[in-house]
Amino acid sequence: MTALSELSPQKVWAARLLIGWSRDRLAARSGTTMTFVWTYENEGRVMKMFSRERSLDGLAAIRSTLEAAGVEFIEENGGGPGVRLQKAAELIQGQTP
Repeated sequence: MTALSELSPQKVWAARLLIGWSRDRLAARSGTTMTFVWTYENEGRVMKMFSRERSLDGLAAIRSTLEAAGVEFIEENGGGPGVRLQKAAELIQGQTP
């Protein structure tokens, strides 16, 4: 798993499109906002978000939501960083949302 600092805006955008999600859907599923998703994808800025109970790391929420939906983030391994879908068997075990 790559560090959150290595989760580029391009990877988030590509992952979202790979599974056919809108920014609104990713925001709703991750507990962030469409503005948060848009700002990160387009400007590379991470906005701080707060809930009543605790501070929410929106980027971590986005990453875990995309992974639960079947996205696998690929580290630089000679072929370049990127995203892909998990194998079907892995998705069945994980029961994606």
